[in-house]
Amino acid sequence: MNLKSLKIFCDIVARRSFSRAAEDNGISQSGASQVVGQLENHLGVQLIERSKRPLVPTREGQAFYEGCRQLLAQYEALEDEIRALHEDVAGCVRVAAIYSVGLHHMSRYVQEFRGQHPKANVRLEYLHPERVLETVENGECDLGIVSYPRSTRLVEAEPWREEQLVIACTPDCPLAASDEAPLSALASRPMVAFDADLVIRQEIDRVLDTHDVSPEIVMEFDNIETIKRALEINACFAILPEPTVLREVAAGTLARVRIAEPDAARMVRPLGIIRGRNRPLAPTAQRFLDLLRGHAADQEVSPAATAAAR
Repeated sequence: MNLKSLKIFCDIVARRSFSRAAEDNGISQSGASQVVGQLENHLGVQLIERSKRPLVPTREGQAFYEGCRQLLAQYEALEDEIRALHEDVAGCVRVAAIYSVGLHHMSRYVQEFRGQHPKANVRLEYLHPERVLETVENGECDLGIVSYPRSTRLVEAEPWREEQLVIACTPDCPLAASDEAPLSALASRPMVAFDADLVIRQEIDRVLDTHDVSPEIVMEFDNIETIKRALEINACFAILPEPTVLREVAAGTLARVRIAEPDAARMVRPLGIIRGRNRPLAPTAQRFLDLLRGHAADQEVSPAATAAAR
């Protein structure tokens, strides 16, 4: 039994698949199955329920998984700590971000971090919000960037930044005739909305209900990029975080209209950083977390504003 075998087992449980875990570790599916078989023979218990799909661990397998996950995290942290004693920051930090945050914020932070620590690596994935939470819980990534963050039994959350919500529409939409519009102007208008099970949709609905405004929901999507594409080909509007539409506004494909209400300042999308509870961060991951914290107050500037300032 060695650390590589423990990692393969943990990946099988986290991914709920022999084949996906095998691909992640550069081995064959039969090789991954043999690893589990050898562990089961060594421990004298069954670790994986092979008759169920997707795969699930047995009670003994779940307990073994939790212990192995902590052991591997501690070993990775120890490796980074030892390397840091005699060389520049090395190792890999694994980050999962929701689509919109990844596309509009993370790339420049990754570049900055690599510039500061050339020997370090950042593995960045863009995922659905539920998948971001799952990867942090399972130890598949070190840090997660999510909206409406909250702590749970398995993860710790901390606030990072807030993004003002605005009305997004095509430039020829009547709403775009002014820089501001009251929520009452949205009543009965066709709207492209987030899926009903997303927190941002529930928060937007709550504000609209408070003002007794009922738009006509014509389409629903689970990510901002698809919503923006739908707006560009339909005479609709959406309520989106302001930084996510700045590039389209600069390109002239969308218009941004601020919400003219006394409580509009409270219409924000909070972003946060999540990490595994009681799971120590390796030095490389800790340094990347410190970099993100240092940029908590950053505000994204539109390309048009940047050009005008030159």
